[in-house]
Amino acid sequence: MNKNILLIILFSLTFVGVKSVIAQDSTLHIYSSRHYNTDEELYTDFTKETGIQIKRVDGKGDALIARLEQEKALSAADIFITVDSGRLWRAEQAGLFAEVHSDVLTQVIPANFRHPEGQWFGLSSRARVLVYKKDNIEEGALTSYQDLIDPKWKGRVCVRSSGNIYNQSLLASMIAQDGEEAAKAWVKGLLINLARKPQGGDTDQIKAVAAGICDVALVNSYYFFRLQRSSNDDDLAVVKDLGLVFPDQEGVGTHVNISGAGVLKHSKNKEAAIKFLEYLASEKAQAYFADGNNEYPVIQNVKVNDIVEKQKDFKKQNVNVREFGVHQRQAKMIFDEIGFP
Repeated sequence: MNKNILLIILFSLTFVGVKSVIAQDSTLHIYSSRHYNTDEELYTDFTKETGIQIKRVDGKGDALIARLEQEKALSAADIFITVDSGRLWRAEQAGLFAEVHSDVLTQVIPANFRHPEGQWFGLSSRARVLVYKKDNIEEGALTSYQDLIDPKWKGRVCVRSSGNIYNQSLLASMIAQDGEEAAKAWVKGLLINLARKPQGGDTDQIKAVAAGICDVALVNSYYFFRLQRSSNDDDLAVVKDLGLVFPDQEGVGTHVNISGAGVLKHSKNKEAAIKFLEYLASEKAQAYFADGNNEYPVIQNVKVNDIVEKQKDFKKQNVNVREFGVHQRQAKMIFDEIGFP
């Protein structure tokens, strides 16, 4: 072969290889089931700071897990982001995550908000709280999740369906702390006390309380805070006469769950993926989680908006959120056994 032609071929192959590496280093592929428009600034800020472009695929958590299982090593995804530790556990059980060893992440994220071996990390948190109608319930009459199964609340409670992962994780936390029999008793009592068949999302439960359909509802904290901070008069009218309770302050503490993320086992750009997770654990990004979607930061001493600030100091359950996944199957079986819709 002509020497000049050989050199041209070698140069071309080298150029293609370098170009491929540059493209890999400068682009991060994310699969996310967080459907909050306010997260957009997190992505754009990261690109501004690092020059790393982000390509994102949005979808429902379980559907994205199924897609990643199907794609295996052919997947372009570097990171999976989802809500609720129960879904992170599902992805973990499917063998999707790589173990990450980052001093930054282990130092700033509390141990109970991350996987013990670094497969995933909590990036924001939310509490499962009680919302009640002030006109119908005296302050202090509701103090715990167990109050919801007291006969005096018969026909007065609203909640989402048992298929909702927030409720599955709450029940899983009860199994972890008090055992299956106690969890079954709670589901039986809750079923008896329902004001209507479970339906809709958390905001729908809050509106049902405001409309007088029920007197108390079980919801995630940020849905309530979102209405409190709204510029819409109708939203403000919904929460005007409602109160909020952080359950079990005299006991084990309020159930707290997370949004979180992990680096995928087949990531082609693990260094950039870890850099992105470390960015999300920075004070700047944590403040945006709080301000943008009214969630709680997972790191200490982060400035938050006034609404979240006033309602951030409460006793939390002292349990690793991974337990919600470990006991998820038992929780589903209990709901099914009791016949909870």
